[in-house]
Amino acid sequence: MAKQVQIKYTQLFIDNEFVDAVSGRKFPTKNPADGTVIAEISEGDKADVDKAVEAAKRAFNRNSKWRTMNPYIRGQLMHKFADLVTRDLDYIATLETLDNGKTYTSAVEDIQYSIATLRYYAGWCDKILGTTIPTGDANVTMTRKEPVGVVGQIIPWNYPFMMLAWKWGPALAAGCTLILKPAEQTPLSALYAAALAKEAGFPAGVINVIPGYGPTAGAAIAEHPEIRKVAFTGSTEVGHSIMIAAGKTNLKRVSLELGGKSPLVVFDDVDVKEAAEIAHNALFANHGQSCCAGSRTFVHSKVYNEFVKQAKQLALNRKVGDPFDSKMDQGPQIDQDMFDKVMGLINSGKQQGAVVEAGGNRKGDIGYFVQPTVFSNVTDDMRIAKEEIFGPVQTIFKFSDMNEAIERANRTNYGLAAGVITKDINKALEFAQAVEAGSVWINCYDAITPQTPFGGFKQSGIGRELGEEGLNEYLEIKTISINVAKKN
Repeated sequence: MAKQVQIKYTQLFIDNEFVDAVSGRKFPTKNPADGTVIAEISEGDKADVDKAVEAAKRAFNRNSKWRTMNPYIRGQLMHKFADLVTRDLDYIATLETLDNGKTYTSAVEDIQYSIATLRYYAGWCDKILGTTIPTGDANVTMTRKEPVGVVGQIIPWNYPFMMLAWKWGPALAAGCTLILKPAEQTPLSALYAAALAKEAGFPAGVINVIPGYGPTAGAAIAEHPEIRKVAFTGSTEVGHSIMIAAGKTNLKRVSLELGGKSPLVVFDDVDVKEAAEIAHNALFANHGQSCCAGSRTFVHSKVYNEFVKQAKQLALNRKVGDPFDSKMDQGPQIDQDMFDKVMGLINSGKQQGAVVEAGGNRKGDIGYFVQPTVFSNVTDDMRIAKEEIFGPVQTIFKFSDMNEAIERANRTNYGLAAGVITKDINKALEFAQAVEAGSVWINCYDAITPQTPFGGFKQSGIGRELGEEGLNEYLEIKTISINVAKKN
């Protein structure tokens, strides 16, 4: 069962110090495997966000240690932070599994990926270049790329440490200062990261971490008149609220990575067993709690029955239980609310006539475990076809030709990701060019690396994370023109 682990940090982190919330309030963070309270965490709200913004503003002052630091040294600080994460990888992964419920094996992979992301952005620090622009004989014109300023960052509970790395990497590389609000369900790894940032030598005020709830701490970040940008990963509903808050206050920059209902299209020229495995992992990874999960599996009618058979067996083989047990493939869902949502959608699938091939029920009676579930005979009008389930539920649809596949794939308000499995490169490229999605994976899925931009079309978001595009979200471009007077 769960490892015994000391929880070292439970307070807010402001100006390089751990402090209690102004209100003195605390909230519990729970272990989703058994529902027990792991620790009581200081609950930040507007008063604490205000304090963190003041610290971040001081750290961003043009004469501050952070702003006057050689960009190469900034990169070295980021590498030092990555070194400390590497040193404490086991401890951080243990916190992640305890707090989130993901298997320890996948938590380790998340932290390793996070280290790669931090190192990728560390390499950018001294390579953020302006240009010179020819504007005629009399003028010399050049551009500078400058940090946008104090930024607010709000991250979800499904990949707690990885989302922190996706947010901190580009913000720090650009030279911004930041206030991060981790999800209330999973604050532990972010607070530990704050301690490592201090140990690495980041100046006071550059990094601040405020655990708390969305409607209070999150809203205070979105509404704050002195935060110049907010970056959010989470639900489309909250994304709407953040856009409204930014519009009503100071028109702060907004980047949003939101929900998805991503199609994965399987043509009839494939190795069905291999295709079923790609589709299985595309959905069931991280217990289905992934915004870009391949949650609508479209399978060509000629191979449909064979595919369903393979998908059913893969789901039945999936081992669900204690996430610290290396033999397990799946732990619990994050909390009671998400468990109820997933079970409610599973029940709607049954009621609306989809066929349960595997699973369909809760597993055990302790913790938030859901059986890996496969539905066949799913039609586009069912709730499980339209709503983001965010759980271990695979829905399999039948299609007959390319045009139908494209039209149905695009018939959604989301556009985060898509996949296609075929041996025909023409089919693959036709689909890839026609589908409305920010990432398209051909004969693979979730092929996300630190250097590949990631984000959504339509209501799946605004802006991009990762790659150079992710860095640009934290930069302003300044144009400087110089009149060069000619001598007589």
